[in-house]
Amino acid sequence: MAGITAVILGGGRGARLFPLTKDRAKPGVPIAGKFRLIDIPMSNCIHSGLERIFILTQFNSASLNHHIAETYQFGLAGRSVRVLAAEQTNDSQDWYLGTADAVRRTLAHIVTARERPAHILILSGDHLYRMDYRAMIQQHLARDADITVGVTPVSREEAPRFGVLGLTEQGDLSQFVEKPEHEAELDAFEADTPAGRGFLGSMGIYLFRTSVLVAEVGDPAHVDFGRDVLPAAIGRRAICGHVFAGYWADIGTIGSFFDANLSLLDRMPRFDFYNEEFPIFSARTHLPDAKINQCVVRESMLGEGSIIDESMISRSIVGPRSFVRQDTHINSCLLLGADYYESAEQIADNLAAGIPPIGIGRRCMLHRAIIDKNARVGDDVLLLNEAGVTEADGDGWYIREGIIVVPKGGVIPAGTVV
Repeated sequence: MAGITAVILGGGRGARLFPLTKDRAKPGVPIAGKFRLIDIPMSNCIHSGLERIFILTQFNSASLNHHIAETYQFGLAGRSVRVLAAEQTNDSQDWYLGTADAVRRTLAHIVTARERPAHILILSGDHLYRMDYRAMIQQHLARDADITVGVTPVSREEAPRFGVLGLTEQGDLSQFVEKPEHEAELDAFEADTPAGRGFLGSMGIYLFRTSVLVAEVGDPAHVDFGRDVLPAAIGRRAICGHVFAGYWADIGTIGSFFDANLSLLDRMPRFDFYNEEFPIFSARTHLPDAKINQCVVRESMLGEGSIIDESMISRSIVGPRSFVRQDTHINSCLLLGADYYESAEQIADNLAAGIPPIGIGRRCMLHRAIIDKNARVGDDVLLLNEAGVTEADGDGWYIREGIIVVPKGGVIPAGTVV
């Protein structure tokens, strides 16, 4: 769509998704087996006809850069995507301080003498949804708005996690508060929504007239869009809300990431990857089909190139190149897979050094766990968290929101019990 540039915010350190963000940028975290989080907004942009896309990152962006280069090769199609990592300049020696600060520091690359879009669409890189942005863009243009905010119905329980806003009958933004902390503060925002009585939450999607964006982020006090820019713009700018009634989930924490993945296994999931009219794009892996040897598999996804021997997999997602060895039970888990297959010689050398092979060993039991890429879980390992611990750090593992996480390349020795 001519005249519109998309900017995808890659987030900061991704502390809420640690340890999945220990060695990668948040948009590079795998989801649903073969995809990455960045594939969601990228696919939405492509289906919406947006041809100029920037991705802003500042931490551990190497794997994300590789994924973007491998996946989104547009050739001479007129579409371009660029990853802009935080950089020190003569004007600033700091990291990005917030969402608006990140855009301010990269505006020189986004708005140039040669390329000056009329409007800029700001997107988050850690949400799960399928959206054609053209409806929002058309509303923005028809209303001659300075800013249009994507909003979605949220419950009272969810509201404190988001920016909550009020709209007039005409759809103009009348009030906004970022992550309300008190019930009385929240009560003022209760309203009728497409999902019934509830609240309207910001989706972290903002469409700006370019001149307005430049002016608003030009104020150094405006560090964050939700906390600073929107509240300050109410009454000074023409701001409207675009209500999105489809599925949308913030997957910026371990708990929400885990739940969103497992919800894909429902018989009729609210979001799925099987929509041929609006597919989610990702890198081609050129792997063989999964190999299942005398297994019981229920309500699960099995990634390309995975090998499962004489085991039971229940309500779990098994990523590409995953290896599950004999007599292992995996229930309600995410196995993110591996980047490569080990050779027989590599496995033998590692075993001689006391290092288990990549994948899950024999006679293991895993429940509510995330096993990141290239992790090694030895034989007779129990990852169950039967004590119900909420937060903990261990030797090669973490517990976040009650979920056991083995980080990328982590090693869990044989016989470990968590």
